[in-house]
Amino acid sequence: MAAADEASRPFAGLSDVSISEDIPVEGDISVPIGSSRRDDEFSTLDEPVKETILRDLRAVGNKFIHVLYPQRSSALLRDWDLWGPLLLCVTLALLLQGGAADSDEQGGPQFAEVFVIVWFGSIIITLNSKLLGGTISFFQSLCVLGYCIMPLTAAMIVCRLVLIGGSGTVSFAVRLAVVIASFGWSTFASTAFLADSQPPNRKALVVYPVFLFYFVIGWMVLTFSPSQ
Repeated sequence: MAAADEASRPFAGLSDVSISEDIPVEGDISVPIGSSRRDDEFSTLDEPVKETILRDLRAVGNKFIHVLYPQRSSALLRDWDLWGPLLLCVTLALLLQGGAADSDEQGGPQFAEVFVIVWFGSIIITLNSKLLGGTISFFQSLCVLGYCIMPLTAAMIVCRLVLIGGSGTVSFAVRLAVVIASFGWSTFASTAFLADSQPPNRKALVVYPVFLFYFVIGWMVLTFSPSQ
């Protein structure tokens, strides 16, 4: 009978428990206002489209500046994007249009060739870097390799302006100097950004494909000749 009474009152013994007055038994369960305010500062859902576009354009411009003055910086790796590489690839492909290689006797369209060489080559270099133990991500490598095409794109603009005055020996010498300078610039800038992400004893194996990648693009720029 006593066991049945204890079973019917499972919390009867808690009445003898005393709580000291020094221990607070009240609390405030509320969400801090500062955390939501901090999240709102980084939210772009309510941002106007114009400000979003201008912000992205400023980010692309800052990356171009980093390529112009190559340093061991993580700017291209931290805030990577593919807008700049796409813009440079399209610009270079359009500048290579109208060349002698566009004829049926000498090959296919230059536009498709540039896209295949740039993007497929960047993917191969990125996979090679990852297989050699690189710590850089796939899209970060594409971002760096794509942005570093800018010197060769600028060289293509200069070469087209030089070709307006003719295609003689002087013209070829000027174009050769410009392409060599831009090729060295692109190679040095890309290796400056990618050097710290590679094992010290394997950097040469990573730089060699980068050298070939920009060499092929530079060769396309140098050998371009306008169609007659």
